[in-house]
Amino acid sequence: MNHLWQSLLTDGNTQWVLLSTLLLGIASGVLGSFALLRKQSLIGDAVAHAALPGICFAFMFIGEKNFFVLLIGAAATGLLAAYTIQLITNTTRIKEDTAICLVLSVFFGLGIVLLTKVAQMPTGNQSGLDDFIFGQAASLVGRDVQLMGLTAAALIVITTLLFKEFKVSTFDPQFARGIGLPVGLLNFLFVSLLVITVVIGIQAVGVILMAAMLITPAISARYWTDSLRTMVIISGIVGGLSGAAGTLISTLGKGLSTGPFIVLTATVIFIFSLLFSPKRGLISIILRRTRNDDRLAIRFVLKKVYALRRETISEDSLFQETNISKYRFARVMNHLVKNAYISKADGEISITDSGSMKAEQFRFVDEIVELKEMYPSELGSLDINWIEEQEEETLSKDQLRKLQLKMSEIYSQNPFLNIKVRAERGGQGYEL
Repeated sequence: MNHLWQSLLTDGNTQWVLLSTLLLGIASGVLGSFALLRKQSLIGDAVAHAALPGICFAFMFIGEKNFFVLLIGAAATGLLAAYTIQLITNTTRIKEDTAICLVLSVFFGLGIVLLTKVAQMPTGNQSGLDDFIFGQAASLVGRDVQLMGLTAAALIVITTLLFKEFKVSTFDPQFARGIGLPVGLLNFLFVSLLVITVVIGIQAVGVILMAAMLITPAISARYWTDSLRTMVIISGIVGGLSGAAGTLISTLGKGLSTGPFIVLTATVIFIFSLLFSPKRGLISIILRRTRNDDRLAIRFVLKKVYALRRETISEDSLFQETNISKYRFARVMNHLVKNAYISKADGEISITDSGSMKAEQFRFVDEIVELKEMYPSELGSLDINWIEEQEEETLSKDQLRKLQLKMSEIYSQNPFLNIKVRAERGGQGYEL
């Protein structure tokens, strides 16, 4: 750990690598958000794999590892792969996922063949092209890192300036065409930016894992918000943190690949988002479902006690009749006793006056909801929010009377809902 902090404070190359992977993560997260919403995430994977033959061609052409020239080769084959996918999709009956799989396998297979050919060259052993497979940011020199960082910064700036145009063309391309936006040019530009992002990141993350840098921060951000602007910001932060943290971890040991640690860091953030995000997190969903099931069970048990019309009933008998789990039944009974809806004495249960009024409220609410679901066209404009808002409150006799009057008003305004009319239609109900 001391070695890590010393390296950060004194080694200029480490500082540049850290800054470049930070910017790369931000750029990947920002562009990955649009790629995710455009359902083009896998194009990044295809482009990353397709960059390998371009790198090999460039090395074979110049005979040395010049990072700038290698990036040009990678960009050339990456763009060729991206546009080939779009050409196949637009001109044939082949679907996009099939086209991506086809292009990815062909280009990556060609890259492996060329990589084998490079290894047989006199200077092949010193080429270091294997670093492009899994990523090795530590092998970058100062000039390479500067090029990578400046390009990533430029991508962030361009995407920020064109945010509104990308937003409109992503969600409603027909509307974008209607207001005069060059949708075709914007799609071309976006794919080009996506390819450049992949190309500058393959040395740090690797061709195999670069797709994860586009997808993982974006899908993590999607769990936290419904706003595109907020999603892009969160995705950029997640990508930047992943890039920086992965780089720092890889510097702890000699020869550790940077790419896997960046991707693993992003995956940890994704798992955290998957579990703990307030709206879409699994834990939040489970808690909401549990609370809703408890709410329904409370209504069911209280109406059951009210419908029995007895002075008392044993708790065991009530449990058998409700057919809910033992632990939920215990929670329900505690809630009903705590709110004085029922009373318990020596294992016997009886409903209280407030419990009777609450059961009547539930009965009216269920009746109104049932009517609205049965006759959506006639009662579509009926406002029942005021009833749901009062559901958690303790009713007074005056409030219960108002609810009864509301039911009478509904039936008087809609005579077809009368029990006799509903009976003729096969429905069920009760008269007030």
